[in-house]
Parts: sequence; C-alpha cells; structure tokens
Amino acid sequence: MANKQYSSKMILTITIVVAIVLVVLIWPLSMIGKGGSAAGGGDDAELRILPVARVEMKKAAVKSDGKPRDGATVYNAVCMVCHASGVAGAPKTGDKAAWAPRIAAGNATMLKNATNGKGAMPARGGAADLSDAELKAAVDYLVSKAK
Repeated sequence: MANKQYSSKMILTITIVVAIVLVVLIWPLSMIGKGGSAAGGGDDAELRILPVARVEMKKAAVKSDGKPRDGATVYNAVCMVCHASGVAGAPKTGDKAAWAPRIAAGNATMLKNATNGKGAMPARGGAADLSDAELKAAVDYLVSKAK
C-alpha cells in the first residue's frame, strides 16, 4: 500500500513539473511574432479606423432677393420633393381624389398641418426659413392643382 502512495505522489510531482515547464518555456515561445504594444502607438489605430468619406446632406436653398416667393417657387424648391411622387404617403400634386378630403377640411386646416407637420411631413415641409405668407402661397398652389 505504501508503494501506491509513493507512486501517486511521484505522478503528481511529474505533472506539476511538466506544467511548470510548459508555462515557463512554451508560453514565451508562443508570443514570438505577435508584437508588443508600443507606447504612443494608438495614433496608428485611430488613423486606420477613420471614415473614408463624409457626406453632408443639405437642402438646396432658393436664392431670395428679399421678396416673398410665390407658391410655385416654394412648391418647386420644397414641396415637390415629396408631393410630385407621393413619397411617404404624401398626396400627389394634382391627384383630385387624394386632395378632396383635405380640401373639404379647409385651407386653414391644411395650412395648420403644413405649419406644424403631419405624418411624415416635417413642420414647414422641412424648410424653416419659409415665411407664413410663402407657406400659405404653397398650400394655395397645391390646392389649385387639385381642383
């Protein structure tokens, strides 16, 4: 029985020695070629992950001479983007069936919706620089096309 205990201790010792050898010799060898982290090398990584390009979307501004723009000019510069093709549920310009319930609600309601936005349409059609008179002219223009 004593021999069995001695052989178990011997096996345990050999296992521990092998584990130490693996940690001391093989682990450093496995690190060869991986490179170390150099101090101040963070700039290279930041340069590699910079975006290739930047895109900025801006609405084309209509050149104004200080005078209020008429309905057709405002429509062509702002409203046509959605109302010509019916984007995001916008009633198409000239579509009498789509405009009939809106016209029945009255110009005041349509002007309020154009001013504050409705559904996917942003307030003032996304053109915050429109005056109240210009916005009213654009609403009147769209209504005239649907009658």
